[in-house]
Amino acid sequence: MPDTEPFAVLLLVIASVLLAAVLSNHITSWLSIPAPALFLVVAAVTVKVVPALHAPSNQTVQRVVTVSLVFVLFHGGMNIGWSRFRAAAAPIAITGVLGTFLVVVAMTVAARLVTGLSWYFDALLATALAPTDPAVVFSVLGRNEVAGRSGTILEGESGANDPVGISLMIALITAGSLNTAALGHVGSEFALQMAVGAAVGFVGGRALLVFIRRVPLPSEGLYPLRTAASALAIYAIASVAHGSGFLAVFVAGIAIGDAGAPYKREVERFHSSLASLGEIVAFVVLGLTVDVNELARADVWIPGLALGVLLAIVVRPVLIGLCLLPARLQRNERTFVLFAGLKGAVPILLGSFVLTAGIGHAQRLYDIVVVVVVFSVIVQGTLVPAVSRLLRLPVESADLEPWALGMRVRDEPEGVYRFTVADHSFSDGRTVDDLAHVLDGAWVSMVVRDGQLLPLRGDAVLRGGDDVLVIAEAGRRTQLAVRFDAPSDA
Repeated sequence: MPDTEPFAVLLLVIASVLLAAVLSNHITSWLSIPAPALFLVVAAVTVKVVPALHAPSNQTVQRVVTVSLVFVLFHGGMNIGWSRFRAAAAPIAITGVLGTFLVVVAMTVAARLVTGLSWYFDALLATALAPTDPAVVFSVLGRNEVAGRSGTILEGESGANDPVGISLMIALITAGSLNTAALGHVGSEFALQMAVGAAVGFVGGRALLVFIRRVPLPSEGLYPLRTAASALAIYAIASVAHGSGFLAVFVAGIAIGDAGAPYKREVERFHSSLASLGEIVAFVVLGLTVDVNELARADVWIPGLALGVLLAIVVRPVLIGLCLLPARLQRNERTFVLFAGLKGAVPILLGSFVLTAGIGHAQRLYDIVVVVVVFSVIVQGTLVPAVSRLLRLPVESADLEPWALGMRVRDEPEGVYRFTVADHSFSDGRTVDDLAHVLDGAWVSMVVRDGQLLPLRGDAVLRGGDDVLVIAEAGRRTQLAVRFDAPSDA
């Protein structure tokens, strides 16, 4: 075929980019620069120096990034799960919803002072800058995971404020102004998207759980594909119903996160890889839309840098700090959450919404958003490891575990539960014999600590981070979980 060679060259380029992206973790860990920053900068420079390479259309960019975010948010919800979400539900909801609105209002005022544009344009800019991206933070921390509720709050806040920011941007663009009638439309449209998205996500997540439990497939390789297709379907259904599809997939991920299901580990590994690929694709595609010459303009980089600094050291610490007061976090954990609210792909995606809408000053608004994101990812992101060490943050090493020990059974085992001992929980610091007296007929059958099986003796002391397998009567998961989860007032 005449196009075989050009097609093969294209495949070689794509494969090389993917391999470089995967191996870039070694470079970013050495330089302490987040991998997304590398993807964004390299793509922007490449499209500038290679004349034959053209930036994709805004519609193509939005569609590609949307699909990527669906998988990123679905995996984020699965990673949190219902038990972790329940322990931090209040701060997640407050920071993700109320905190986002407060940041939008404050950044609108700040943008008014530095851009010289109208209130409406500044509100669009502020809305684009509000969402955060914990994936940037975790890419810098590498195999170190933030322990306790602070890591859950960071993940949950982003999962909540991404849909909030996207829904608010769509409502503002549809309204076209900031008059009283328009603000009423924005409020009603936003409430509709949030309510429908949450409902579709919860119902869709529960339905998916029933689906994967009761409908067997002929091959284990099909199980992850089914959940991926279901995540796309949940997004589509919520969007068609005028809800937030992004919120729907995030909620659906939470709903099935820590529930037992056939081939659950295979499904989790698949979606972890899919989310990583989605993050890479999103930043590369968005980087192709960046015009380096435009970023060098004084009316772009100066306000962009000013807004980035204000957002990082004034607006977020003050407003999100107030939202976190009821959470009763330790001072070092609260400080880290406030510092680590980095920007990622969603702000640039929201900026592309403004471009597509054909709104005045759209290009300048988009370029300012890019400058803020670059500042956040490179400057703040590079400082994250140092800040975590300075704050003596409780960090757990998430070393890879390439070997597995266990057995497969045909039917779902009843009365077998897996828990992770949370710091300061009832089980933290107690012996196996102590637990046997309070678990009322249930007993610990296996303990894994730091990737190693712990000899199971009666005087063995459990500690935070231990993975525990408990055997008990069916239906006792919720009752037993309170012995291993962190106390609600921690």
